[in-house]
Amino acid sequence: MLKALCLALFPFVSWGRKLTASDLKNDIMAGITGAVLVLPQGVAYAYIAGLPPEFGLYTAIVSAAVASLFGSSFHMISGPTAALSIVVASVVNQMSYSNLTEQLTIVVTLSFLVGVIQFILGTLRLGALVNFISHTVIIGFTTGAAILIATSQIKHLLGVSLPADLNFIEEISALLHTLSDTNLYALAIGTTTFISSILIKTINRKLPYLLLGMLAGSLLCLLLNAQHHNVAMVESMSGSLPPVSIPDLSLATIQSLFSGAFAVALLGLIEAVSIARAISIRSKQVIDGNQEFIGQGMSNMIGGVFSCYTSSGSFTRSGANYDAGAASPLAAVFAAVIVALVICFIPSSTAYLPLPAMAGSVLLIAWNLIDSKHIIDTLKLNLAEACILIGTFLSTLFIPLEYAIYLGIILSIGFYLRRTSRPRLIEVAPLQTTKHRMIRNIDRYDLNTCPQFQMIRIDGSLYFGSVDYVQKEMSKRTQLGRSNLILVAKGINFMDASGVLLLESEIERINKLGGDLLMCSLKGTVSDEIDSMPTFQNLLKHHIFDNSNQAISMMLDKIDKQKCAVCESRIFNECRQFPNNKHNKINN
Repeated sequence: MLKALCLALFPFVSWGRKLTASDLKNDIMAGITGAVLVLPQGVAYAYIAGLPPEFGLYTAIVSAAVASLFGSSFHMISGPTAALSIVVASVVNQMSYSNLTEQLTIVVTLSFLVGVIQFILGTLRLGALVNFISHTVIIGFTTGAAILIATSQIKHLLGVSLPADLNFIEEISALLHTLSDTNLYALAIGTTTFISSILIKTINRKLPYLLLGMLAGSLLCLLLNAQHHNVAMVESMSGSLPPVSIPDLSLATIQSLFSGAFAVALLGLIEAVSIARAISIRSKQVIDGNQEFIGQGMSNMIGGVFSCYTSSGSFTRSGANYDAGAASPLAAVFAAVIVALVICFIPSSTAYLPLPAMAGSVLLIAWNLIDSKHIIDTLKLNLAEACILIGTFLSTLFIPLEYAIYLGIILSIGFYLRRTSRPRLIEVAPLQTTKHRMIRNIDRYDLNTCPQFQMIRIDGSLYFGSVDYVQKEMSKRTQLGRSNLILVAKGINFMDASGVLLLESEIERINKLGGDLLMCSLKGTVSDEIDSMPTFQNLLKHHIFDNSNQAISMMLDKIDKQKCAVCESRIFNECRQFPNNKHNKINN
């Protein structure tokens, strides 16, 4: 117990003892690659979050190193991400602050609270909680976030000034009204950055296309002497290592931030666990989801104390880390060290970066967030998934982002409950072309049915949420002249007391109609659930059969033999034992 707890809290002790000199060499090379990638991304993501550039790099140093040491994945790289950056900006902007110091206090407090929530979820082994945010919700949310990110950067691309804190519609309207004020120098620099980044990525995906694209935009700015034409520049960094920051843990602040922190925590965990699992498919490493929760929680708690904003896993940097040959989580630590050296020795490097070039890079980041293939596939899948995607997407644009996540969760759970509350009742019959009796969907296989009884397969669970719908469906079907009914229950995965009560009441109702209800092919777990309710033992004894053959034989003993004698369907093998009077009359 104590050993397991120590390994959960300090997993690096386990893998650290197995490192070789070759592993360290590979990790150093992968760390260099990671640092080159995260330098432009960290600055850009901080910009999306509305923070000075060094705070994106602080997050790439502290949060990335801590998450790698305390998580379970050998290759996942954490740090600033685009989706979390825009959510952090949304949550922080709902709080009141009058200067940068107060804003940064809110940012680090949010990060610390997110870390506490994630750490508690991991410690309590509640990793399954992230399953309540479906992939469709993430696609809709990420697409909406990409649109918001892109919209927020167009003003910098055009070189125009807009009021702060505009919502999506107001921002679009303001941009349309200021198009005539476009600074062509800014537009040329931003467009050059965007296009050159795309071209470099197309030519060789392994090249640091964002960094090179920013360099191209900066060179054009220098050639055009654009600073003298009202082209704004990114401010230089402070040139210090991440300073200690004190989160505001007053009750009022916690109450104000908790809702947003919980949404950010869930989103960050989904990003991290999804990326860790995706990389593990390639690396063949077994991932512990709860350990990833703990690792992400530790990184955000410690990050909150060292001037970092909320972080999570980065798919781009994680994939590059694996491709670069990283052997252990130390690759992330080496990348963090290199980024720290850049901040300490060349902090003024960002002062040569034009804001339009930054905007061009961020626009490309936003473009990469939109997964058009999955969007099209989801829209084609079914109406429910399309509604969830569109609803989450629109809510992301028009309401605070943390509430958009909650709305997406509510939509997905709502449609799921609606689906489970309406199980499919499918009429089935035996195939006539097979030696052994195989029961199939009559519509799919164009099968004849018995005029005296029907066989209905229930695909779904019989529980309190579905009994009303099932009862209405069974009532409609048994009032069509065939009151005898066999329920094929192999599609029932779960049955509660309400489901058993439904069966009991339906047996009584159908008996009053002069028919009977039998069940067959229950799963063992469902039979066990019925066995655990002694009140319904009589039901089990007289109306439930192991397989369809037994149920059909019993039902054939109950039906009207005179009708069988003139029946032309004869879909069951047992029908051959009944004389075919109609056939005899034709022969005579």
